[in-house]
Amino acid sequence: MVIGHGNDKYKYEAGIKHDFSSNIPGGIDHSGLVEFLKDRLLSIKDYPNPTGSPLDELLSKRLDIPAECICITNGATESIYLTAQSFHGSRSAILMPTFSEYADACRMNGHTVKSIFSLDAIPADAQFIWLCNPNNPTGSVLSREELLDCIEKHQGSIFVIDQSYESLTAEPLLRTNEAVLYPNVILIHSLTKEFAIPGLRLGYLTAPLSLIRQIAAHRMPWSVNQLAIQAGYYLLQHEDEYELDLEGLLDECEYVGRRLTEIGGMEVWPSKTNFLLVQLRNGKASALKDYLAKEHQILIRDCSNFEGLDERFFRIAVQSPEENELLLSAIEEWILA
Repeated sequence: MVIGHGNDKYKYEAGIKHDFSSNIPGGIDHSGLVEFLKDRLLSIKDYPNPTGSPLDELLSKRLDIPAECICITNGATESIYLTAQSFHGSRSAILMPTFSEYADACRMNGHTVKSIFSLDAIPADAQFIWLCNPNNPTGSVLSREELLDCIEKHQGSIFVIDQSYESLTAEPLLRTNEAVLYPNVILIHSLTKEFAIPGLRLGYLTAPLSLIRQIAAHRMPWSVNQLAIQAGYYLLQHEDEYELDLEGLLDECEYVGRRLTEIGGMEVWPSKTNFLLVQLRNGKASALKDYLAKEHQILIRDCSNFEGLDERFFRIAVQSPEENELLLSAIEEWILA
């Protein structure tokens, strides 16, 4: 695991009031979930279900796929490492720049790793192709048609597609009930991102039964804790309480990107989701991050540890309009200083 992920508030003694560093929209009301969990705190005395059930049954109905094609995990990150472990020593190609944990998980499990920067560059001998869609940190989205064409063209390779941000884009993505029909597709999903519960760590894999069986055989018993399972049970039965104003969020993201461009001194990458990758023309993202944290209690994500990026890149996930204005003013202050 590379040090330097978002939400690293613990580094700043002065405290952080506004977190733009984690790709999770703010303003979500968790009061119903908190009350539900309060009444179930004593469940910590019992072992959780070792496979995460009944979540797989609820997800089966939601996704219209067999429960046997679902594997509940301790966040999307466990899905990544579990997949790499289950196919130890494979040849993997990773579409860059992207989340560092794909390469870390592969190398930890003896994979030969090749970085690629387009789907046209997939090596003929690649056994696994890893990609994130929508992609972190760029916010770009590969079209459903483009992906399906690539999957069919490379039937000898297994595609591991991380769709953790699927609820945070309006672009059409691979549907789970169509992807599970392909023998060479594994999808990674994140309830952490969908319901803004990063502290609970809850995700799942979907794949055809043959692949799920291989992956589940390497799963550590009780990897998902009792409270996370209880939370997932509540959230999946109260989805209507967590409906996101996606159109408003994406409009706000477009506005923030436009304002950053107007401020000057930065290049803003086009995004199809709720976060933006930004490149400074001068200076280091780490210096901007420290300034915003210490002077304005604002946290952003320094992206210098992403392969293919350098010390000038940072990422922000838009928040409320009021918080976004604070961020824009603070960045402008630093740029013009």
